[in-house]
Amino acid sequence: MMRTANPALNDKTFQAFGSYAESNQVMTLQGTVNKTGILLLLAVFTAAIAWSKFDPINPGETLGGVKMLMAVGAIGGLIFGLMTAMKPTWAPATAPIYALLEGLFLGGISVVFEMMYSGIVMQAIGLTFGVMFALLMAYKSGMIRATENFKLGVAAATGGIFMLYMASFIMGIFGFSIPFLHSSGPVGIGVSMVIVVIAALNLVLDFDFIEEGAKTGAPKYMEWYAAFGLMVTLVWLYIEILRLLSKLRDR
Repeated sequence: MMRTANPALNDKTFQAFGSYAESNQVMTLQGTVNKTGILLLLAVFTAAIAWSKFDPINPGETLGGVKMLMAVGAIGGLIFGLMTAMKPTWAPATAPIYALLEGLFLGGISVVFEMMYSGIVMQAIGLTFGVMFALLMAYKSGMIRATENFKLGVAAATGGIFMLYMASFIMGIFGFSIPFLHSSGPVGIGVSMVIVVIAALNLVLDFDFIEEGAKTGAPKYMEWYAAFGLMVTLVWLYIEILRLLSKLRDR
C-alpha cells in the first residue's frame, strides 16, 4: 500500500488504473518531471510579477499592492488546489492555474520577508532547491528508503503539525497564541527546525509515490496531478524555511 502525508497524493490516488497498463498514454517519471518544471516556471512567472511591486523607497505603497496579490493568490490557490485534489482528471487544466496563483502568493510573501530581512529570499530559495535535490539523490541512491514505518511516521508527524497550525489559527481568532510556535527563542527555532525536517521528508514520500504511480501505469493526466502534489510540498518547505531563517535573523 502506498502512503504519503501530502494531501494531494494519498493512498487511493493511483488505484483502479489497471486498464491503462498496456496503453501508450501512461504516466512516466520523465513526463512528471517535465510537468513539474512547467508548474515551477509558471509559479516563478507570477512570483516575479508580485516581486516587481517591491519598492524599498516606498514600503507603504509596496505592502498595499503586494498584500492584494497575496490575498488573490492565497484564496485562488486554495480553491484550485482543492479542485485539483478532489478531481485529478482536471489536473491538466487546474494544476497550471494553481501554480500561477500560488506564484502570486509566494512572490508577495517573499517581498514581505525581504523587506524585513534583506537577502533572506535568495537564501530560502537556495536552501529549498538544495534540500530537494539532496533528498532526491539520497532517495535514488538508496540512502533513504520509504519503508512503511518511515511513511507512517512522516504522515503522523505531518498530521500533528497540521493540527498545531489549526490550533494556532483558532486561538488567534480569540486573541491567543502558541508562543513557542512563533517565537525566535531557542524553543521556537527548534520547533521550526523540526517542521522544516518533516516538510523535507515529505519530498521523499512524494518521490516514492510518483515512482510507484509510474510503475502501475497510471493514466497520463496523473503526471500533472503528481507534479501538483510535489509542488504543494515544495511551497510548504519554502515557507517553513523562510520562517526559520527569519527567526535566526532575530536572534
